[in-house]
Amino acid sequence: MSAGLPSPAALAGCRILVVGDVMLDRYWYGAVERISPEAPVPVVRVEREEERLGGAANVALNVKTLGARATLLTVVGADHAADSLGQLLAQRGIEAVLRTDPQLSTIVKLRVIGRAQQLIRVDFENEPDHEVLGQMVDAFAEQLPVHEVVLFSDYGKGGLAHIPRMIELARAAGKPVLIDPKGSDYRRYAGASIITPNRGELAQVIGHWRNEDDLAERVAALRAQIDIGSVLLTRSEEGMTLFGPEGTVHEPARAREVFDVTGAGDTVIATLAALMAAGVPLDAAMRLANKAGGIVVGKFGTATVSYEELAA
Repeated sequence: MSAGLPSPAALAGCRILVVGDVMLDRYWYGAVERISPEAPVPVVRVEREEERLGGAANVALNVKTLGARATLLTVVGADHAADSLGQLLAQRGIEAVLRTDPQLSTIVKLRVIGRAQQLIRVDFENEPDHEVLGQMVDAFAEQLPVHEVVLFSDYGKGGLAHIPRMIELARAAGKPVLIDPKGSDYRRYAGASIITPNRGELAQVIGHWRNEDDLAERVAALRAQIDIGSVLLTRSEEGMTLFGPEGTVHEPARAREVFDVTGAGDTVIATLAALMAAGVPLDAAMRLANKAGGIVVGKFGTATVSYEELAA
């Protein structure tokens, strides 16, 4: 068994509150046998359709697949995609607190796959209503006492307009707050325990660094400016680096074969949250999260990692 991995029983007693932007990942698989006479594009004859949980819902699924309990708090539209999401969440045993905005189109990402590669992605989305988002703060306050860790999955779709207030409530309740961030203004994440940007996301905020020392200085300045406990930088083929109060810890990449990086960040932060809820120290949790990320990039599309895979 991997060092630091708690028992399945220990994980089963942990509850993670996942808050953020959800989406329905829709896949159309088909055969490509000709080029369209109307335009120089392939014609895909669709043979199979599949729907998967995406965005914050995929984060919650990753928590559940690892063996912990997940509650998902989010806003959806009053539409067919929301019904599909609700059914998928129920099938996977994820408790869902869904707030409905009739003006909102539930986010759908449709991927058309031909010859085992993605040919096109079509996105359906708009911004949620602020009144509905205000209701989420009340629901968040209700859920907070029965969860050990709070995880915010920000996809920049407008669902976390009230995140500063939610972080404040979580901190007051003594709960660790993990955030997968988006955008160029991290001040809205002030007070978070850990944020997990990738290289591109972090460079948007602190600028491009010249070397490792320059990176460490810039991250230290960011942590001090906005009162963030630790920054876990995910670096793709370079692994990940944890910048925290105890210094810097680097973990090299563990992927044997990279097939698809979709949702790898979801797996990393979900693993981190579940392990922290079970009492695993942050540096050990990071190593296991890095391993989980290495496993998931070897799978197609938004995927998850099981306890057995992580223990192997």
